[in-house]
Amino acid sequence: MSDSRPSWEEYFMSITELVAQRSTCLRRKVGAILVRDKRIIATGYNGAPSGIRHCLDVGCLREQQGIPSGERHELCRGLHAEQNAIIQAALHGVGVAGSALFCTNMPCSICSKMLINARIEKIYYREGYADTLSTSLMAEAGIPLIQLQFG
Repeated sequence: MSDSRPSWEEYFMSITELVAQRSTCLRRKVGAILVRDKRIIATGYNGAPSGIRHCLDVGCLREQQGIPSGERHELCRGLHAEQNAIIQAALHGVGVAGSALFCTNMPCSICSKMLINARIEKIYYREGYADTLSTSLMAEAGIPLIQLQFG
């Protein structure tokens, strides 16, 4: 058996990074997948809602207003990748309770609250995020945050 076979965590994070490439955000490309029983149940990337012009087309409102990363999330045309993954599951009638989230970035506090109420059991992420409230919310909810870093 070959040692080059990726672990489940490496496998899912690699897929998450591919999902992020669909992002239409000018600031940061983020991908998210929800996994249960080693099966992907939903995917999401950050971008404007369906039928709404993308930031790629109209520019970034947050850049134009000089809003730092991690602040004033409501001043954005786009949805976060985690939100889109939860919405995709809902649209297709797939329950997400008991699943794990793989995300290219640590969820913000708004997404963290959604993930807690969606009963996500574990969160794997690659890069941090400038939102310390999300870390404390997840700790209080007892949801493990696992940062994955591989070659």
